[in-house]
Amino acid sequence: MHLVSVGIVLALSTICSSLDNGLVRTPPMGWMTWERYRCNIDCKTDPENCIGEYLIKSIADKMVDSGWRDLGYVYISIDDCWTLKKRDSNGRLQPDPDRFPNGIKALADYVHARGLKLGIYADMGNYTCGGYPGTTLDTITIDAETFASWEVDMLKFDGCYSNSSEKALGYPKMSAALNATGRPILYSCSWPAYEGGLPPQVNYTLLGEICNMWRNYGDIQDSWESVLDIIEWFAKNQDALQPVAGPGRWNDPDMLIVGNFGLSYEQSKSQLAIWAILAAPLIMSNDLRTISQDAKDLLQNRLMIYINQDPLGKQGKLIGKAGSLEVWVRELVEEQYAVAVLNKGTDGLPRRFTTSLAQLNITKSTFGYKLYDVFEKEFLGTFKPEAAFQMSVNPSGVVMLFVRPAAMRNHFL
Repeated sequence: MHLVSVGIVLALSTICSSLDNGLVRTPPMGWMTWERYRCNIDCKTDPENCIGEYLIKSIADKMVDSGWRDLGYVYISIDDCWTLKKRDSNGRLQPDPDRFPNGIKALADYVHARGLKLGIYADMGNYTCGGYPGTTLDTITIDAETFASWEVDMLKFDGCYSNSSEKALGYPKMSAALNATGRPILYSCSWPAYEGGLPPQVNYTLLGEICNMWRNYGDIQDSWESVLDIIEWFAKNQDALQPVAGPGRWNDPDMLIVGNFGLSYEQSKSQLAIWAILAAPLIMSNDLRTISQDAKDLLQNRLMIYINQDPLGKQGKLIGKAGSLEVWVRELVEEQYAVAVLNKGTDGLPRRFTTSLAQLNITKSTFGYKLYDVFEKEFLGTFKPEAAFQMSVNPSGVVMLFVRPAAMRNHFL
């Protein structure tokens, strides 16, 4: 953000009301079209996978029938390429009638009837990233009112085809416009990702006042290299990013690609473990109609979700390295903790790792702690802080532990 933009932000922040929608006190969970389906609008030759009403309805049905909703995956969000290439005669965005024949309000009704929430996409700029009509400064209010009239529950506000000064005005203005509708709409801002993701270019104090979540970094791709790049960026910049996250305001490392084509089983566990440690939104982008049982079991792991949804809302951090191994820790409520030991190596050899809770700075419980292996779904025993324990971590894989004071009565598993 240029210096002139900083001035604009500071001035505007004094006149627009802060976001006060009471939403996502824990990280939002759900599903989004983009990573898996991109801008596929070819409904003639690919009717089941194009961006349209059929896809959203079929995924919504699957989210209910296969247990996703009951685990907390409740947002189902349309990304780019849902509109016609021009606004209607009243200046409003309009869905492509061939792909959304009943309109967005009817689709929202369908989704709501199943206990889910509908998300939609717009772009702070002249065009969306896919080349569809953008939301300019003079159309922010009418777009917010349109989304509210359709009873949309989430807005992802992208930032293609605009400059820093326009973003500095537009993102706070959209927050105020959403507030003014009176409808609680989760506001997902892509602003930081377009400004380098870090202070001083990014004012996270302001973002926490106007947005529920925000993209910090580049788009995820369907590969381990992409996942690892995001993990490394968050680790490198954690001192700036970790303090700004909390209930109602979340750093977003982007969508979960578990269940697609680019990750192995071990790598899928790794993405989920680090996203849970980061208190990140769990927004899938995959095909829930054809997802493998292994991928489904990972995404529906109740203990992983419990960790991610911890109400303390404190983002975890990388606390140490040992060769190809990284040790991540997240503090949870009631002196509970989550630990992830990630093996970034790809040489085929599982790595042995020995540690103790004391070495992880988990020492408050004089009675010791119960340890659970999250993905193996095993209770490992009760350990005093000084007692050593060992694990084996597969290449590009992870061992994730849940740690709770021994004095807590019930086992989690």
